[in-house]
Amino acid sequence: MKHNIMGQVSITIDAPASAVWEALTNPKIIKQYFFETDAHSDWSVGSPLTFEGEWEGKLYQDKGTILANKTNKLLRYSYWSSMSGIDDKPENYVTVTYELLDKDGKTTLTVTQENIPNKKMKEHAEGNWKKVLANLKNLLENQFVNSNYN
Repeated sequence: MKHNIMGQVSITIDAPASAVWEALTNPKIIKQYFFETDAHSDWSVGSPLTFEGEWEGKLYQDKGTILANKTNKLLRYSYWSSMSGIDDKPENYVTVTYELLDKDGKTTLTVTQENIPNKKMKEHAEGNWKKVLANLKNLLENQFVNSNYN
């Protein structure tokens, strides 16, 4: 059974979409802003995606499949978390979409998470995405952009 709860978080980053895209798809950069996770994928549609790491002393391996990839514009994947306490079944995967809108050298990044089982998990997901996006903005505006684009 699909759930119809959706969460969404947006942030504007003072960096071009190409820099934001690189940060979304480069495992070395992902690790710096995304809770130290190790991401593995070739990012092509239909390919597997895994996130591995340690959270509060517990090892995890989250996984999904790349559903859409439009360079510098849109990345979508299915996602299941080993720490969710929910069975690894297709109906329990959420869909995560990154949408990038580049305007005057700044990028608005919107993350949408669909098929969330309940409101409590929606609040948890949105809280996590706010932290991740704040970390990403900080990284790109203070380190990555200054060293690579100026």
